[in-house]
Order: sequence, then C-alpha cells, then structure tokens
Amino acid sequence: MKTKLKRVEAVAYIRTSSAANVGADKDSDKRQRAAIEGFAKRLGFSLVGEFTDAAVSGADPIESRKGFTALLDRIEGNSVRTVIVEDASRFARELMTQELGILTLINRGVRVLTASGDDLTDSSDPSRVMMRQIAGAFHQYEKARLVAKLRAARERMKEHAGKCEGRKSWAELNPDLVRETRRLRRRSPKGHQRSLRHVAAELARIGYVNEHGMQFSPSSVQSILGIGQTRCH
Repeated sequence: MKTKLKRVEAVAYIRTSSAANVGADKDSDKRQRAAIEGFAKRLGFSLVGEFTDAAVSGADPIESRKGFTALLDRIEGNSVRTVIVEDASRFARELMTQELGILTLINRGVRVLTASGDDLTDSSDPSRVMMRQIAGAFHQYEKARLVAKLRAARERMKEHAGKCEGRKSWAELNPDLVRETRRLRRRSPKGHQRSLRHVAAELARIGYVNEHGMQFSPSSVQSILGIGQTRCH
C-alpha cells in the first residue's frame, strides 16, 4: 500500500485596482483566482487560504493593505510558507514597493510564486538581490530616523514639562507606536494576549526600537500600553 504524500500548503494573494471592477480590471479577481488555482493544481500545492486587497493601487505601500496584513497574520500563525500570485504586477506594480513586500515575506521564510512559475523570492537574480539590499538599507534608515525622532521628542518634553512616563507621553511621542503595540498585544494565534517580551521582540522586528536602537524592555512596553498610573515629574 502506497503512502499518499502530503501536498505542500499555500495561500493565494489577489489584488484588484478598480473599486468598480470594470474596464481593464473587469473580472480581475476571477481571472487571478483561476490562474492561481490552475498553477497550484499542476504543481501539487494545496490552497488553504485566499487574501484579497480590493481597489488597491499597485503603488500603495504594502503595510497599508488590509489583505496583506491578514496574510502576514496567517503566516505567523501556522506553517504556511508559500504565497501564490497571478504575476509580479498583482503583488505590486512599483519595483521598490514590490521588493519591500517580498523582503517582508523572505524574512519570514516565505516563497512567493507566480502562476507562470516565477519565484519572486529567488536570490539568484543579481538585480533582485540589489533591490532587496536597497530596501534593507531603507528599513535601516527608517529605524535610525525613528530613534532620532523619539530622542528629540523626549528631550523637548523634559525641557518643558519634566520627565513624563505612561500612556499620555507615549501617545504624544509616537501614536503609531502605541497603536502597533496594542495591536501586537491583542494578536495571538491561541486567542490570548502576547507577553510583553514577545510584543517587544515583534516591535523590534518591524523597526520600533528605543532611543538607543535596542529592543524595548517589557516595562517599556507596559508603559507604551498605558498599564498602570501615568505620572509626570
């Protein structure tokens, strides 16, 4: 008796640029879905999920897309490590946006395949490697910029109002950081809150660090979340 091999699991990512789904983009989602399903069947992949960004421009930042964010949540919550798209342009039309998104998935050990068989995460293409290095440098610049911004904001607060700690000060310094910290605290594959240490690690991974460029401590995460009394002196 032959043992049936388990098929590799994959998820589909679909993007449509027209809210009305008319003209050149008419039935785009159906076409993309058919192409992805056909490729998965030929190559022996088992599609276990589909994530869609409807009416999203190919130039829109990856991090602003709800469908892509849900895709990352799914990947981080289980062992799926293959994403299939119709073609590279449906992932993103602008090359830098495309490579930033692909780099995000590469860092999670994910392959991005097109329905025509191209591996967008292949590192043997020198031009793609170069773009990812540029993207990596951009992430490093953004990280350094955030560190400098936090340091300058804290110095201004100390000068005008003394040292402040707690939810209010962090909300004033960096509302995006507060929002992202709360989201990470709530999100857990098991339906429970993530630990403060885990939240700190996830913040560092996406570029949120303290004024010294280091990962936040659990107590700092607690302060960002506004747990405990706010005090200023």
